Amino acid sequence: MSTNRTFTMIKPDAVENGHIGAILEKINGAGFKIVAMKYTHLSKRDAEVFYGVHRERPFFGDLVSFMTRGPIVAAVLEKDNAVEDFRALIGATNPAEAAEGTIRKLFAKSIEENSIHGSDSDENAAIEGAFHFSGREIY
Repeated sequence: MSTNRTFTMIKPDAVENGHIGAILEKINGAGFKIVAMKYTHLSKRDAEVFYGVHRERPFFGDLVSFMTRGPIVAAVLEKDNAVEDFRALIGATNPAEAAEGTIRKLFAKSIEENSIHGSDSDENAAIEGAFHFSGREIY
């Protein structure tokens, strides 16, 4: 069953390169409503917990270092078919394989620095949104 909410993070590389406004414009232009948003900085512990599913992967340490090197923008988005539509909007993890006009094609440098996170399932969207926001922060 699909829901109408998903979670996203604009990653440190996109923040560092001044792409917050352009990415938010793409999100709004695709019909998503922002129901929660914050500019924050992940601690090492937060990044390790958030990406815990990757703990045994060889890239885990680099991922944690990347995600803690600078601020991020976390947001909960709302739209019919939110998870699937947002995954289409952000494009493939590897920007070289991403479709033209997608956020990663436009703003990402590499598979490691791919500018944005989007939940991959309705279940993960709920978990990830709750990780970053209390219930009173989501409208």
